[in-house]
Amino acid sequence: MDSALPAVDWLDGPLHQRWLDDQGQWLLDFSKRARVEDGFAALDDAGRLAGGPAQTLITARMTHAYALAFARGLPGCRPLAVHGVATLLDILHDAEHGGWLPAAGDRTGRKQAYVHAFVALAASTAVVTGLPGGTALLERALTPIERHFWSEEEGVMRESFAVDWSDEEDYRGANSNMHSLEMALAVADALDAPLWRSRALRIAERFVEQLARAQGYRLAEHFDRRWRPLPDYHADRPADDLRPFGLTPGHFLEWSFLLLKLEAALEAQDGSAPAWLLESAVKLFETGTRIGWAVDGSAGMVYTVDWQDRPVVHNRPHWVMAEAIKAAHALYVRTGDAAYAGWYGRFWDYADLHLIDRVNGGWHHEVDRAGMPSARVYQGKADLYHAYQATLTALVPLHRSVATALVHQQQAQRVRGI
Repeated sequence: MDSALPAVDWLDGPLHQRWLDDQGQWLLDFSKRARVEDGFAALDDAGRLAGGPAQTLITARMTHAYALAFARGLPGCRPLAVHGVATLLDILHDAEHGGWLPAAGDRTGRKQAYVHAFVALAASTAVVTGLPGGTALLERALTPIERHFWSEEEGVMRESFAVDWSDEEDYRGANSNMHSLEMALAVADALDAPLWRSRALRIAERFVEQLARAQGYRLAEHFDRRWRPLPDYHADRPADDLRPFGLTPGHFLEWSFLLLKLEAALEAQDGSAPAWLLESAVKLFETGTRIGWAVDGSAGMVYTVDWQDRPVVHNRPHWVMAEAIKAAHALYVRTGDAAYAGWYGRFWDYADLHLIDRVNGGWHHEVDRAGMPSARVYQGKADLYHAYQATLTALVPLHRSVATALVHQQQAQRVRGI
């Protein structure tokens, strides 16, 4: 931790809040072009449709984001969120076997926990914001999660299956479970169901308290179904966009943020939470910044490092900075330590100078070590989810999901007559 970093006095100021609102609107406006008949599809760097079909993951993330924007009262966002719910219920859903495949018309792809976590997240946000079809979508999303993905014995999500739910993959992954933890917290709020917070805690216990702690908070990503580490996984594909080789420092910070959300949710529910949640959030942030930030002599967080903490993929994905922003803000709110406010300002400085695309719109999804746009890992600008939520973090408390917090804020404002 760099204790010399100054406190950011403007962190909670009205001008910073206005700037965050402007950045959020910038992202929302750019991504509106992703709407297609069957859902939402990928955009290229200039914001044009990239030519592929509607994708379930993109549709779920867009639905979630535009539902959040609707909760804030932003015009044009509710119809997009409603469109997303409708297509997830219909064309993107597998009517024969249940669950969701990667894209419209794709009968060969696998059914992934990662994708289903985002469908359930979008559905929970639709429920909280009162969108038509939200309840039906959440019920439909939780059915395969309960029936196929959730492993009660292990306390984690299974990874993937064939179309007919046969052929379970011999793999356990940190990435899909991390996003399932986020989903579980949102579902718990949407349904007022403490069971899902318990499941979120079990995921954290497995991957952080048991596995990451034992390795000095260097969080491995890949395991087989018997929980044997796979250190050479994708050594031949180090820049894979979901399962890269080695360690992913950005995920350390993303877990840090989610552990603080989980801690706050459990304290609001039960009056207490395990002490290791805060300890681990701090340690993961420290480790992630130590092995990821400017480790090759240039500003920014590298995508991956090897098992000796040497950079493998130097490129800087946009989602890493978005999650770093969220983690730094959450730690500052939770601890009051001004060093985290300094990190928050440093991360936003990097995003402003290198990631925000003031020519074409949106954020560059990846830049190289010199801060110039690149496409080694991520092509185009398909993802609104990470960046938009980074603009909302400073607006909502830790103990509620973003959707629930925004709806409560709107209700409170109506009561006060604002």
